[in-house]
Amino acid sequence: MKIATYNINGINGRLEHLLRWLREAQPDIVCLQELKREQHSFPESALKDAGYNAIWQGQKSWNGVAILAKNEIRELHRDLPGDDDEFTHSRYIEAFVDDVVIGCIYLPNGNPWPGPKFDYKLRWFRRLADHAKGLVNRELPVLLVGDYNVMPTELDTYKPAKYLENALFRPESREAFKKLVDQGWTDAIRDLYPHERIYTFWDYLRNAYGRNAGLRLDHFLLNKHIAPRLRTAQVDKHVRGWEHSSDHAPVWIELA
Repeated sequence: MKIATYNINGINGRLEHLLRWLREAQPDIVCLQELKREQHSFPESALKDAGYNAIWQGQKSWNGVAILAKNEIRELHRDLPGDDDEFTHSRYIEAFVDDVVIGCIYLPNGNPWPGPKFDYKLRWFRRLADHAKGLVNRELPVLLVGDYNVMPTELDTYKPAKYLENALFRPESREAFKKLVDQGWTDAIRDLYPHERIYTFWDYLRNAYGRNAGLRLDHFLLNKHIAPRLRTAQVDKHVRGWEHSSDHAPVWIELA
């Protein structure tokens, strides 16, 4: 089983990129982030023609998450439990696909630090962690997949010193991610490649992609039931090099 995540950074403007990559990579399940489209304007028919069912939670101009699958999708949740009156963002959707629970995540960026956006990031992280506690020991496979907007270690950024005051690399963000993983989750990429610099995002500025000045922001967390089935993982870095592509590349894992 091949499961992927891809921050598409505007699905309608980059639909052809997505369809091209789907034809090339043939993932079984895909988590998408940053749809940047309202609910009614999601390109369901084009994806259906490409062989994928879909559920999604849209939002005008910002955010938005979706799960695509070759087989049937049964929706479980359209948001995390708990309320936050300050923000109403489309950042989480959860479904049952191929006997696996998939949580698709687009965690808040949190910049600038310090400030209310960073405080919201940490609150959202706590909500995710509270929900994850009930999933990590379940006797069924669970994956929490997506753009976490966190670089967990110095290996996850090309220049750690540059990001010391960035919300993506602040100690509070990294500690929140560590506490989540320490519930018993497996960080798939880091588990397979414990010592390698692996990036999933390259900024549009200063030729970051050409210089390989990247960040690892997109993660797969596997619960105890499914972690032993992890076999391989890859970043389709070349997709980031396509003209007018997203600033993220698709990332995927394969499970036995």
